[in-house]
Amino acid sequence: MAVSPLAIKAYSAASELLRNPKSLDAKNNSTKEATQSFAETIEESLAKVNDMQGEKSLMIQDFVSGKNQNVHELMITLQKAGLAMDMTSAVRNKVMQAYQEIMRIQF
Repeated sequence: MAVSPLAIKAYSAASELLRNPKSLDAKNNSTKEATQSFAETIEESLAKVNDMQGEKSLMIQDFVSGKNQNVHELMITLQKAGLAMDMTSAVRNKVMQAYQEIMRIQF
């Protein structure tokens, strides 16, 4: 009977935990760092989308007031801001679907 490599890895990890319980704390700290990193990534992304929306508003105001006559830059800025907002909405919708799916799970 052959032992699978997965079983060997699990046995090795368990024996390492028994020998060095501090390695579990290090793994928990790396998980916390990953979670903080994810939250920071989301905050940065939302800030960028907000900046794009602000830039779009300024470009529209400049175009209407006559300060800027470049229609191409205006259209590119409008498309960038619109696409960023669409992507943000899509991500939010997927997160909400995942949350609702998790809430339906019976324990």
